[in-house]
Amino acid sequence: MNKFVILTSRCIPMRNKNVDTDQIIPARYLLMITKDGYGEHLFQDWRYNEDGSPKNEFILNKPEYKGAEILLAGENFGSGSSREHAVWAITQYGIKAVLAPSFSDIFTNNAYGNGLLVIPTSEKVIEELFGKVEANPEYEITIDLENQRIMYDDREEHFAINQFVKDKLIKGLDDIGYILDKKEVIEKFEKANNI
Repeated sequence: MNKFVILTSRCIPMRNKNVDTDQIIPARYLLMITKDGYGEHLFQDWRYNEDGSPKNEFILNKPEYKGAEILLAGENFGSGSSREHAVWAITQYGIKAVLAPSFSDIFTNNAYGNGLLVIPTSEKVIEELFGKVEANPEYEITIDLENQRIMYDDREEHFAINQFVKDKLIKGLDDIGYILDKKEVIEKFEKANNI
């Protein structure tokens, strides 16, 4: 996983509410045998026509939002099934953080386990950011994970995050990597206790 400390980026404004994991990555793509290749199918049925041509009106197909690494979304993002593939699709597309008023618990856990920062953000702030980004697609915000703040214009919005999750994201570690990172402490304990 990549480390996440500070990110300054343009945003993708997706106003949809109740976006479920089947909309993020349709079930027919869950048969792939590796973790690769999901990004190209992110929001497949919303992004493409049946013949494979892009739907020009869909937000990810608009050239002004290409390369943006922060997704702004409506409430209850990531609801539905527990498929981890949804997070893989988002990160493989190039999105590093999602801001929304609320997220599914399972989606949140999958996101943190795969290096995607999800930040529950008040509806007031989300609406304000939607307005700024839609008015100016070049508008950037900064997410400072270490200090737990979202910065835009002259404002700072602080957010809460579990310290364990924060440490893993900053170091770029998944659960196994986090344990391996404690190897010296574990070996010292084992030696002291004759294990």
